[in-house]
Amino acid sequence: MFKGKVVIITGASSGIGADTALDFAKLEASLVLTGRNKENLDKVGKQCEDLSPQKLKPLTVISDINKENDVENIIKLTLDRFSRLDILVNNAGILEAGTIETTSLDQYDRVMNTNVRGPYHLTMLAVPHLIKTKGNIVNVSSVAGLRSFQNVLAYCMSKSALDQFTRCVALELGSKGVRVNAVNPGVISTGIHMKSTMNEQQYEEFLKKCAETHAIGRAGNAKEVSSVIVFLASDAASNITGATLPVDGGRHAMCPR
Repeated sequence: MFKGKVVIITGASSGIGADTALDFAKLEASLVLTGRNKENLDKVGKQCEDLSPQKLKPLTVISDINKENDVENIIKLTLDRFSRLDILVNNAGILEAGTIETTSLDQYDRVMNTNVRGPYHLTMLAVPHLIKTKGNIVNVSSVAGLRSFQNVLAYCMSKSALDQFTRCVALELGSKGVRVNAVNPGVISTGIHMKSTMNEQQYEEFLKKCAETHAIGRAGNAKEVSSVIVFLASDAASNITGATLPVDGGRHAMCPR
């Protein structure tokens, strides 16, 4: 399905990014995987190679989406290796807890830089190449972009900004044949919450509570999101652009009562 297509996936060393890489590998894509953790990234790269029908070896790029030189390097190395770009998956992101009373400007800067400025910069650099191939972009947002939640203020703001970015860029590039969409996951059991805001016990309790906060009665898993990313990037979604698609077990439709 993606034979001859070149796909950049940021934050590919774990969670949704890693599962997305594996899904694209199975469908014969040529992959560029970026992340900060070399060991994890190499591991995902090897799994992709094993799953690829033609045993295609991904290009792995150790990079921090907050560093401008790193972002420029992602595009440069992609073009050096493959001479084209078809799909950009802006997946790298961080989650931090904090209310207006407990947050800091440092937290705001960290979250907004990683979740908004990084994708903004990488997309700017990728767009000329995506126009040439009539490619597309999939941004990994969150139900927190669609709905409001307490104690994740900067994160909610960053994801709503990413959703608006998705819609605006879709309008700007539609006439040039480039589609831009977002997936908006609910709670996905990738461990991001534990890495950012919780210990193991709190995380277990949090996942149990998902039975009440998600209509489907549970948290999601990364594979359920990656399959939708692949769909949006494929020709099956050729008439979809500017969409923010909840992959959240119905959480966006929930109201406490």
